[in-house]
Amino acid sequence: MNKTILLVGGGGYIGTVLTKYLLLKGFNVKCFDALIYSQKKCIEPILKNKSYEFILGDIRDESAIKKIISKINYVVILAGLVGDPITAKYPEESEEINLYAIKNLIKKFEGKDIKKVIFISTCSNYGIIDEKSSADENHILNPLSSYAKHKVEIENYIMGLKNQIDYSPTILRFATAFGLSPRMRFDLTVNHFTKEIVNKKLLNIFDQNTWRPYCHVNDFARLIEITINASKEKTHFQIFNAGSDENNFTKKSIIDEIIKIIPSKNIHYEKNDRDKRNYKVNFNKVKKILNFKAKYNLQYGIKEISNAIKSGLFPDQKKNIEELGNFKIKF
Repeated sequence: MNKTILLVGGGGYIGTVLTKYLLLKGFNVKCFDALIYSQKKCIEPILKNKSYEFILGDIRDESAIKKIISKINYVVILAGLVGDPITAKYPEESEEINLYAIKNLIKKFEGKDIKKVIFISTCSNYGIIDEKSSADENHILNPLSSYAKHKVEIENYIMGLKNQIDYSPTILRFATAFGLSPRMRFDLTVNHFTKEIVNKKLLNIFDQNTWRPYCHVNDFARLIEITINASKEKTHFQIFNAGSDENNFTKKSIIDEIIKIIPSKNIHYEKNDRDKRNYKVNFNKVKKILNFKAKYNLQYGIKEISNAIKSGLFPDQKKNIEELGNFKIKF
């Protein structure tokens, strides 16, 4: 059976991990990406793979979109300016890409013989919830940033397409990612904390008691494959929190896990808060319906990143910090 999957934004932190995973699983992968973080070198090792096709292009380009949506079976929408800091830094580009361009893209899938479309959303949509509660998929959404607000708007747009489209959509609300990737990001909480402690830097921690769910990039790849292969009845117009209950942590508890592996006293907890978001997330639905549970825990990710840094995998991390996170876009 032909299994060709289009990864929109497939050259990013999650997309490059997902690409390698899907190629190993026998998929033909078509990657569409603007490489806005100058990460071409991250995809170069797979360019010679006969099952991989890379198309450089901007999701805002109507002509480019028309070219990429033929002869595909599945679509995963990863594209966008990802995270609160980068969207706050580039508000106009964020609205153009994360809202209008994504909507326009979704409109193009009708009548193209596509089986499933997976939209990657975020658990940041929950914003703030009571610390005694955990948010399931029916919990009220309270997006605090433009990043999350645009995600919610796209979610609502997709869910409003019932009985109007010939493909089957699924929304995955991703936890905060961690772990190694060909397009590495050290601006993500677990990755950043681990890097600073390994490098014996003073680490200032804000909002130490705020909760978030976390998930390894390898587990996101596993879940996307599970969603593709699951019966339509299980995934059709469904929203799933993507992660596992065991990986709900506060920033303080993440530090506690890191220093079990890499002892450090070079940590300072700031009294002032910067980020109002605070949410635990309930992952019962994805576990029950899709039989998904994370394989890779926080300790695995900490050791993986620590070993990679110590082995010299990132020799230019001090010079090229902008290429190791979502700091600055280049069009």
